[in-house]
Amino acid sequence: MNVNQSVPPVPPFGQPQPIYPGYHQSSYGGQSGSTAPAIPYGAYNGPVPGYQQTPPQGMSRAPPSSGAPPASTAQAPCGQAAYGQFGQGDVQNGPSSTVQMQRLPGSQPFGSPLAPVGNQPPVLQPYGPPPTSAQVATQLSGMQISGAVAPAPPSSGLGFGPPTSLASASGSFPNSGLYGSYPQGQAPPLSQAQGHPGIQTPQRSAPSQASSFTPPASGGPRLPSMTGPLLPGQSFGGPSVSQPNHVSSPPQALPPGTQMTGPLGPLPPMHSPQQPGYQPQQNGSFGPARGPQSNYGGPYPAAPTFGSQPGPPQPLPPKRLDPDAIPSPASPYVVDHGESGPLRCNRCKAYMCPFMQFIEGGRRFQCCFCSCINDVPPQYFQHLDHTGKRVDAYDRPELSLGSYEFLATVDYCKNNKFPSPPAFIFMIDVSYNAIRTGLVRLLCEELKSLLDFLPREGGAEESAIRVGFVTYNKVLHFYNVKSSLAQPQMMVVSDVADMFVPLLDGFLVNVNESRAVITSLLDQIPEMFADTRETETVFVPVIQAGMEALKAAECAGKLFLFHTSLPIAEAPGKLKNRDDRKLINTDKEKTLFQPQTGAYQTLAKECVAQGCCVDLFLFPNQYVDVATLSVVPQLTGGSVYKYASFQVENDQERFLSDLRRDVQKVVGFDAVMRVRTSTGIRAVDFFGAFYMSNTTDVELAGLDGDKTVTVEFKHDDRLNEESGALLQCALLYTSCAGQRRLRIHNLALNCCTQLADLYRNCETDTLINYMAKFAYRGVLNSPVKAVRDTLITQCAQILACYRKNCASPSSAGQLILPECMKLLPVYLNCVLKSDVLQPGAEVTTDDRAYVRQLVTSMDVTETNVFFYPRLLPLTKSPVESTTEPPAVRASEERLSNGDIYLLENGLNLFLWVGASVQQGVVQSLFSVSSFSQITSGLSVLPVLDNPLSKKVRGLIDSLRAQRSRYMKLTVVKQEDKMEMLFKHFLVEDKSLSGGASYVDFLCHMHKEIRQLLS
Repeated sequence: MNVNQSVPPVPPFGQPQPIYPGYHQSSYGGQSGSTAPAIPYGAYNGPVPGYQQTPPQGMSRAPPSSGAPPASTAQAPCGQAAYGQFGQGDVQNGPSSTVQMQRLPGSQPFGSPLAPVGNQPPVLQPYGPPPTSAQVATQLSGMQISGAVAPAPPSSGLGFGPPTSLASASGSFPNSGLYGSYPQGQAPPLSQAQGHPGIQTPQRSAPSQASSFTPPASGGPRLPSMTGPLLPGQSFGGPSVSQPNHVSSPPQALPPGTQMTGPLGPLPPMHSPQQPGYQPQQNGSFGPARGPQSNYGGPYPAAPTFGSQPGPPQPLPPKRLDPDAIPSPASPYVVDHGESGPLRCNRCKAYMCPFMQFIEGGRRFQCCFCSCINDVPPQYFQHLDHTGKRVDAYDRPELSLGSYEFLATVDYCKNNKFPSPPAFIFMIDVSYNAIRTGLVRLLCEELKSLLDFLPREGGAEESAIRVGFVTYNKVLHFYNVKSSLAQPQMMVVSDVADMFVPLLDGFLVNVNESRAVITSLLDQIPEMFADTRETETVFVPVIQAGMEALKAAECAGKLFLFHTSLPIAEAPGKLKNRDDRKLINTDKEKTLFQPQTGAYQTLAKECVAQGCCVDLFLFPNQYVDVATLSVVPQLTGGSVYKYASFQVENDQERFLSDLRRDVQKVVGFDAVMRVRTSTGIRAVDFFGAFYMSNTTDVELAGLDGDKTVTVEFKHDDRLNEESGALLQCALLYTSCAGQRRLRIHNLALNCCTQLADLYRNCETDTLINYMAKFAYRGVLNSPVKAVRDTLITQCAQILACYRKNCASPSSAGQLILPECMKLLPVYLNCVLKSDVLQPGAEVTTDDRAYVRQLVTSMDVTETNVFFYPRLLPLTKSPVESTTEPPAVRASEERLSNGDIYLLENGLNLFLWVGASVQQGVVQSLFSVSSFSQITSGLSVLPVLDNPLSKKVRGLIDSLRAQRSRYMKLTVVKQEDKMEMLFKHFLVEDKSLSGGASYVDFLCHMHKEIRQLLS
């Protein structure tokens, strides 16, 4: 199938888009819009004049996929309509509106809007009844299920489009020690890592200027669980058979154009990537870029007996606020229904989506989640065509797209008032430590230029966000930077026990209006405190002050807190040093991960209620109790950045890169998320950076494209293979411009009655993401050893269930793993050996708490590369090659002392140099004549004008660009003292902290499985 088919035009949406100028529509939502000529639908077999016109910029409809429709489908000749015998002018009682949608195949999710296309002849979508089971069986029988690649059966009426770019969760580790900084969407290596012809590394795309969407599939057959061709070596048939001491050979390349769901993180380069192929398709359910499922296209078990089987858990993987990372004109369409607001089911309150069934000539619709029959409001009414679809289905995003936004009415706002634009408050520690390291001067210089790049809506000339400034040590200093002042004014609040904001007017200001005063303030702050000797700091009162300022201004916002030391000054939230390594491996170890005092959780709840998000930048020289200080950022949807032993000369680039990205990224404020499901499954657990006051609503003071929410679903009733499982995620939030919006994501998943189908479609990367978050939350309440044992037992039960129920009979000495789960043991071993669950002697308590909260907000690609780092040989591929070299397995035996390797895990970058590297290579990269002259621990490569230097520096820049946090480079020489740090990331080897090697762990898992089966 051609994934890059050109796209014929589609008529405009029936509503002017507030953020897309130039979209005219008539009578959307019952309101008169800008006049556009009526587009009459032709008679059944007549011409369709409406589809001959030039579309508005960026709007386009995808053609059906190649291949004949099912026999039962009546196909209209090309150029003729498949619509009713009435013109639009005759039937448009309401806005140009939605069509009844038949349930779409769950394994065909939405990608991003397609690129704009020029004028093209119309291509019709054939409609027809769903195929019979016999027809599906016939089509499946045509699939080649040997090792060869078989083309996927075509489904008529489906358009294809590119997958959307993917946002990633993020995190960042201390500057010294094991951790660098967290990446943006990247995964550990397949044997090809980044070299697959068909797998694109998810990257943030530049905003495109036009948007388009593709209508969903309508008449094609529902494929049971896969939509792509089988990969080399994959079959539906028998299980894979491995010996305990055998590790599969590196994989072959995937077929060109194949895209894993998720997108699937590349596998460690030891096994064949024999996972179901995936062709991204545009239809009514949001696609892999919005977050993978734990199953490909997800067979959820349909039989009720599955509930008692120890099969894989069903987490809905991460979903993020922004499906395309950074909103752009190509972001979800914004639908405005006026004062009536979005149409919802009266019973379950689900929002209108492509799966709702319109009945009684369009006068009512049946909810796809709870089956309630609802009346269609007069202004939303539209006639149905002969297939039972509304004739305006493709004119309405909510009836033809998987992801879209509604403008919220005043009923969705606090106190029935539309919100004010949000504010950013910069709160700077000016104690002795911060001044001595040069942090305050560096930060003030950077803010002068950074304030020009605050996030803004669409085409706005300037950001609507206001800014304020506070400095603090034992007391707080507020600054009046009103534009009418010649110089900023400072007000000091020393009563930190009862915090208040001494001024309102002049504290939060527009950057452009008060630029001169702000610049003067940022020049004065480093000088004002240059001679300070105050070493003690406060923490809780600082956040209270920021929250009170936002409350007084009646707006949501974000606090940027720059903090250096343990808050030991007398004030609410005072902490003491409780770092005690003797507690490791005891029952009291869990206390190291718990906050010292309840004041921080109480403060976090108040912040969430006000829509006050906190981003914390830490610069510690010693223990600062990250477990306690990170509670407020964690519960408010914020981020924590940690730069241990901060020095301007070494860490300036990393800190400023993280700060710029954090300030500039688009954020949603004061958000509430709810997940609704069809009968048979329900959301039971949530993981991420948020607060929950009840069991259903996820509350986020702030949310951005680097945050992930993982949802676990429980299968508690019979599911129907015909209708599948439907999910809807609704997020109510305030945009950067202060606009209240609802973002809706819809997803349809297939179901199955056979356990073998379930195992055939599992996604190991997502299971590991879920298991890691489950374990990292578990250490708060249980001994670490108990958490580790639980993970091993879970994994053994999953694999034993497969051996017992799905595998063909074989000798007990054979280790039999599902094709899609061959990598579960190696990934699980990496989680068990991670610093949180099995720390080495060099890992501090703060490091462990920091990693724990970072992983909680990671997406699938990030956990994948974090637990199984990528090891890239740099000297084996031709110098002129522009592609990333294929990754090798993370094991010391793969290192050759004549080569140079780059290792990255999304937090750290290491350049390992073998002792026998050719002199010419050393000269080209380091500008020194021999290996012994290379400086170990070097963090910047010299800029040299030769192909090898350009290639390596370009590769490093490319890897950093894929990550949400800056990765600091460390050069490691073979047999140098720094090499022990590097070897910590060779996760297939036995670790110094006692973690098992991959082969040993595989034997252990085999033993556990045999015990369960016997």
